[in-house]
Amino acid sequence: MEPPVTALPWPDRGVRTDRPGPADQPGPAAPPGPAGQPGQATRPRTVGPTDQAGRTTRPRPSGQAGRTGQPGPPGLTVRPGFSARRPAPPRHLADLDPAGRRAAAAELGQPQFRADQLSRHYFGRLTEDPAQMTDLPAASRAELVKALLPGLLTAQREQQADQGTTVKTLWRAADGAYLESVLMRYPGRVTMCVSSQAGCGMACPFCATGQAGLTRNLSTAEIVEQVVAGARALAAGRVAGGPGRVSNVVFMGMGEPLANYNRVIAAVRRLTDPVPAGLGMSQRQITVSTVGLVPAMRKLAAEELSVTLAVSLHAPDDELRDELVPVNLRWKVAEVLGAAWDYAAATGRRVSIEYALIRDVNDQAWRAEALGELLAGRLAHVNLIPLNPTPGSKWTASRPADQDTFVARLAAAGVPVTVRDTRGREIDGACGQLAAANADGQPG
Repeated sequence: MEPPVTALPWPDRGVRTDRPGPADQPGPAAPPGPAGQPGQATRPRTVGPTDQAGRTTRPRPSGQAGRTGQPGPPGLTVRPGFSARRPAPPRHLADLDPAGRRAAAAELGQPQFRADQLSRHYFGRLTEDPAQMTDLPAASRAELVKALLPGLLTAQREQQADQGTTVKTLWRAADGAYLESVLMRYPGRVTMCVSSQAGCGMACPFCATGQAGLTRNLSTAEIVEQVVAGARALAAGRVAGGPGRVSNVVFMGMGEPLANYNRVIAAVRRLTDPVPAGLGMSQRQITVSTVGLVPAMRKLAAEELSVTLAVSLHAPDDELRDELVPVNLRWKVAEVLGAAWDYAAATGRRVSIEYALIRDVNDQAWRAEALGELLAGRLAHVNLIPLNPTPGSKWTASRPADQDTFVARLAAAGVPVTVRDTRGREIDGACGQLAAANADGQPG
């Protein structure tokens, strides 16, 4: 298996190349070099060498992927947004809108309404088994399923926690890439945490996924299939608590969702379009997270969707956020929050501010007060996340007393705040822990 690519992605342009992105989709800054100890009570220093103009520079990571859209080796099809170093995922009906599916059926010499029938089996009945598709002619079932319902993800390992109500699945894609999803059952709801990329190129130093680097973007259908697989398991009663349905989806698994913009938006539409076009979920039960890709955030505000936007902030000041969230070197806190408030104004939806509490790094009372000043009076809610342990990390969760003080200072500023109920920590399924090691324990 080739090593994971550590380059940063442009929004919806696969992996980063030397060519700059289009004007409305500039790419994030390169990941930082080794950082000093961040987040002391004094202002942390800026890390990394500087150029002649005094600007902080970062070394270019090794292992750059080939430019997307270029012809690959003979016989290899390269779809836009995917690297020539890996074969494209097979085309699946979930990659297509209803019109595209009908056109695909016609290409196969089948009546166009066969696409609607096949979509109803996949999205409505949650089946891919041709034997159960008795409304399709027996002679053409296998051909239709092979062409429009190809196998995308193979479960390599399942791990359970919380008496079986939290299930983490390691998936292997057709090209050998690994990714993970987590199903979490709560009283009254079931949430699927899905990956949008295999790996992640954002290089946040406290996140296992970010430290693993980026392999590639996932296709729309690969994203959707994670949710459909969870829905199948629930419908069959294979999750503790009996039969049920997926009610919520959070794009908080592996990857930066807005760096795979077009496919994530298409996946949102497949999840929320009514059966047979999609799964028929509520847009208001979908959360899309971002570390702060400002142009993509503004583009999302124009989509006329009512999904929740979650911003992984993790620090109220640029000095510390430059180290914790390297994309802050490109888009500063004020720009990120400005785009968030524009999203709230456009949609009427409250923005979720994600903040991982790290002991003696970003959990000081003065930072809580600074965060409160930024958010007071805004349509926002703070979701505090006790830092989850990751292999080799020098950081750990805040002391309970410091966490309580942080909550109290935000509440005093009039900012709604909750502390996340962490699920799956013991199976490395909690926030920041997904790393997609394969069945042999090696990185995917």
